Amino acid sequence: MSETLIGTIQTMTVSREIDNGYVLEKDMTEALLHHNETESKLELGQDVEVFLYQDKKGNLTATTILPSILMDHYGWAKVVNVLPDLGVFVDIGTTKEFLVSKDDLPLFENVWPKEEDLLYVTLGKDRKGRLLAIPATEGIIWRDIELAPDSLLNTTITGRVYHTSREGSAIITEEDYRGFIHHTERKEEPRLGELVQGRVIEVKHDGTLNVSLRPLKQHGMVDDAAIILQHLEDQDGVIPFSDKSDPDDIRGTFNISKAAFKRALGKLMKEGRIEQREGKTYLK
Repeated sequence: MSETLIGTIQTMTVSREIDNGYVLEKDMTEALLHHNETESKLELGQDVEVFLYQDKKGNLTATTILPSILMDHYGWAKVVNVLPDLGVFVDIGTTKEFLVSKDDLPLFENVWPKEEDLLYVTLGKDRKGRLLAIPATEGIIWRDIELAPDSLLNTTITGRVYHTSREGSAIITEEDYRGFIHHTERKEEPRLGELVQGRVIEVKHDGTLNVSLRPLKQHGMVDDAAIILQHLEDQDGVIPFSDKSDPDDIRGTFNISKAAFKRALGKLMKEGRIEQREGKTYLK
């Protein structure tokens, strides 16, 4: 019986008081409510609404501080601790913090959430019956999103990353729209749970958004030119790239598209800062 109650909110009855709290009972199942888990003194026979979980010893434990996230009920939870070999702990609104296992986090730790980031999670159980915070699947996200209006095209939006990979990053905006940031539209991969701001470059027929984290071309050209100049200085004034270079080679080195690379080269040549010879670019 106690296993089915874990992770739920239940109404239980105070059966007795002990030194460190109260023993609550429901259908022959008992749970301990510590004194610091309730804001008022309780009476024998009183009914009290509590959230149930297991303590470190596996004992059924109660708190009157109710969480905002439950089994099969999703919400945003703040990351409060990061343990590289284990995962991250999140605050779901109660006194106990819950683990998001590293198995449910990105493969590379550099895009793991940091403290204060938010994850969209529910409560679930591992094979041993212990409560964990579980990130929402794509199916859950699609169930909960709103359809974005066409008027959002070319506007700036803010969203939280709920999935990230080499292909791209998926976000939920503050208005509950789903957005996707293709890897070509970001200079670096954002963290899971990170809040990002981007520009809507397409409103798709299914009501989702394509988003770019890159600046507008006229602004991006300045940043890209600076990157190329820095690379030239680091390579003693010459790089084996020109406006004829392979797009994949350009992206692999500078993390920008060939079109952006050519725009930046054109700007630098117009300013007289570089020149191209025999498939290479030289610093003047």
